[in-house]
Amino acid sequence: MVQRVLDIVLSGTALLLLAVLLIPVAVVLRFTGEGEVFFAQNRVGRGGKPFKLLKFATMLKDSPNMGTGTVTLRDDPRVLPVGRFLRKTKINELPQLINILKGDMSLIGPRPQTQRCFDAFPSRSQKTIVTVRPGLSGLGSIVFRGEEDMMHAAKDPNRVYDELIMPYKGLLEEWYVQNQSVFAYLALIALTVWVVARPRSGLVWKVFPDLPSPPEEIAREVNWPSVSLVA
Repeated sequence: MVQRVLDIVLSGTALLLLAVLLIPVAVVLRFTGEGEVFFAQNRVGRGGKPFKLLKFATMLKDSPNMGTGTVTLRDDPRVLPVGRFLRKTKINELPQLINILKGDMSLIGPRPQTQRCFDAFPSRSQKTIVTVRPGLSGLGSIVFRGEEDMMHAAKDPNRVYDELIMPYKGLLEEWYVQNQSVFAYLALIALTVWVVARPRSGLVWKVFPDLPSPPEEIAREVNWPSVSLVA
């Protein structure tokens, strides 16, 4: 209940304060690219029920049926020119403040996935994740801030995504669900802002030192401190 009240107050305030940014972005998108302002996509929500997640349009309309589908790589040719900036700064995610006000989402929680990506989670993670509202940001989003770069460098991006990224991301989201608190909620909001400015920061590991350890193959990519110390 406390988190829901904070969601309403903080997202409502953010929409009012950010209107001076959101309105110009909407105008620019309307007159560039394919003329689309918003992109609504089915995502898996609380209880496993689908909902329409809102974003600013940053990719070609038919992008889910092109290339790597709902998985996006760095320098993905489906991303529109203005969209690159919006994605890098995460401004493209801000329309989800409306989803939060509606109750589809929370400011913090497991990131809502398309059905294809949700199915890549281990079944135990799936069952845990759907017990809470998905989030605008969360542990998985913060730890995997460089996910697109990681997959861009891989010879087989889909294998890396399905066999390395999603199983570990599932463990992180499980950890959050099992350790929810007002402290975790507020700390993850602050960390979200921090990693936008410092994407290679490993601060999350200091704030939450008991997070599950990453697989060896991706430890360096998620800035795990033990790797940094060895290096």
